[in-house]
Amino acid sequence: MTACSPATARQIAPAGSALLRDAVEGLTGPGQKTLPCKHLYDARGVELFERITALPEYYPTRTELAILRENLPRIAAELGPGVRLVEPGSGSSTKTRELLAALGDPSEYVPIDIAPEFLAAGKASLARALPGLRVTPVRADFTAPLSLPPAPGGAHRTVVFFPGSTLGNFGPAEAKRLVDHLAELAGVGGGGALLIGLDRIKPPAELLPAYDDDAGVTAAFNLNLLHRLNREAGRTVLAPGCFRHEARWNAAAAAVEMHLVAEHPLEAELGGRPIHFDAGESIHTESSHKFGDAAIGRLFAGWRVQAFEDASRRFGLYLVTAGRSAAS
Repeated sequence: MTACSPATARQIAPAGSALLRDAVEGLTGPGQKTLPCKHLYDARGVELFERITALPEYYPTRTELAILRENLPRIAAELGPGVRLVEPGSGSSTKTRELLAALGDPSEYVPIDIAPEFLAAGKASLARALPGLRVTPVRADFTAPLSLPPAPGGAHRTVVFFPGSTLGNFGPAEAKRLVDHLAELAGVGGGGALLIGLDRIKPPAELLPAYDDDAGVTAAFNLNLLHRLNREAGRTVLAPGCFRHEARWNAAAAAVEMHLVAEHPLEAELGGRPIHFDAGESIHTESSHKFGDAAIGRLFAGWRVQAFEDASRRFGLYLVTAGRSAAS
């Protein structure tokens, strides 16, 4: 099970609802019960996630933005003028706008997303913020093989920007495959670059509040999955009031896990198959992997890496280019 940002969820969610099928498979089999995290992001889920990113406990968004702002002159100088910036996702965030504004006359911005409505919204937002910027949306699944349109004349290099620790949405093997895929898109071996945000491993006491805030927004986000299940089933399959949200640190996987825990024994039925919960049994809904030095080294092995991190090394932006690995 992997975690999902809204953009990642859009890439892996099939057309039409697969929630009921996934629920039958994930809730009626042996072992740990699961529901895929892609189903967290219906309209209500996206709204709640946006609220989560503004919470005081949720450090990743503001920490990464602070790192970017502090290091924009160095990053822009390293990348040079005429950059074609490619971003997996719809790309209307503050980080994207500020990076584009700092680059010396970027040649083009290329957002990649499977959902046309998000591409259109991102393009409109950037047109207001950066009039004159050439924006070329690509409708595609960025986790699958794809080709970019030809670079415009004057493009100095292609840079893939992948912020938000979205790479933590994937397990180690998947993350490495995705990094290699993005490096190929950027042409890292031929002068391109990656700029990737990663949430670093830190004590659970620092990590867990970001996934279990005092205001209960993350709990509502997780429990909304059961509201969606019931709505799509047309009846109450699992009553949200019978479950509580719980965030756990899985040290072996270096991941924060989100669970929905049954408050008491439950019996239910879906798709003609019985569902049984013991008291305290959980549904695993999401994982968010964190990164230490060794994991980062494996991700970017063989390339030159410049690390831009906050003073306590809670979070990092990593600029990856051709050449031997080097500390910043």
